[in-house]
Amino acid sequence: MAVNLKGRSFLTLMDFTPAEIRYLLDLAHDLKSKRRAGIFNEALKHKNIVLLFEKSSTRTRCAFEIACLEEGAHVTFLDSASSQMGKKESLEDTARVLGRYYDGIEYRGYDQKVVEELAEFSGVPVWNGLTNVDHPTQILADLMTIEEHCHKPLNRVKVVFCGDIHNNMSYAWMYGCAKMGMHYVAFGPETLMPDEKIMADARSVAEETGGMIEVSAKPDCLLGADVLYTDVWASMGEEEQFPERVKMLTPYRVNMDMIQMTKNPEVLFLHCLPSFHDFDTRVAAAWKEKGLDIREVTDEVFRSRHSVVFDEAENRMHTIKAVLLATL
Repeated sequence: MAVNLKGRSFLTLMDFTPAEIRYLLDLAHDLKSKRRAGIFNEALKHKNIVLLFEKSSTRTRCAFEIACLEEGAHVTFLDSASSQMGKKESLEDTARVLGRYYDGIEYRGYDQKVVEELAEFSGVPVWNGLTNVDHPTQILADLMTIEEHCHKPLNRVKVVFCGDIHNNMSYAWMYGCAKMGMHYVAFGPETLMPDEKIMADARSVAEETGGMIEVSAKPDCLLGADVLYTDVWASMGEEEQFPERVKMLTPYRVNMDMIQMTKNPEVLFLHCLPSFHDFDTRVAAAWKEKGLDIREVTDEVFRSRHSVVFDEAENRMHTIKAVLLATL
């Protein structure tokens, strides 16, 4: 069946069918091959894209900018300091203005309602670059990376998310696994249980696709995993929670013992990045001086043959380009 996503916003994978997600992944694989061959179609020539960033980023900003520029689009970057959105101008008014100037809007920030209202009032495609409860462009890149390195169809892949299982990446993975019929396990402490409604929504979809959404605090859930995934223990703006989170999440730090517990010699390690895997950042070094090890993964795992985090980071660019081309 033909897939046509032109004019659609990309707010969450829950808005898309498995066939539509499959189309985006296939397109991303094709675009990656073409880029390596030096083939650019400039399909977005004369298109204007605005990037709204309330949260800073390396990969999301660079991936969007390069994807736009390589296909001929013009990019405007606006952060909180260079926009009146929400300060002297309402979100609705900002959306209506930007929709007159631009062919598409990317938003990276906090509240999911912001990206939803941008889509409601702008009249142009809006893309979610991250909110407090979702990160759909990241999951597309993760799925693409798994397809490159795991010799199984996605509906036979088991993903175990280790650590802070009630953050946006854990929820985004629930949505992705539910849609693609995958086995997802949220592996973390009982004090950080995922939102019940989000789990219920994901499980409802999984029932239709043959997927499975589970939550466990016991390490035996690692057995048979194809992917171990983790994220930092305190999200952007929550750094004051590190002392509590270190105490709570240290047993869920991804290390080589966890890798061995999967009993899968080909298990992959993925991470959305940035990662605290050593003490070579100012943040990790500062907390270490205070007696806290904030690493969510050991350096041994991060640099091991199991780790495909830099392929994963590159694939942000290819999957975002696929979303842009498909929706514009």
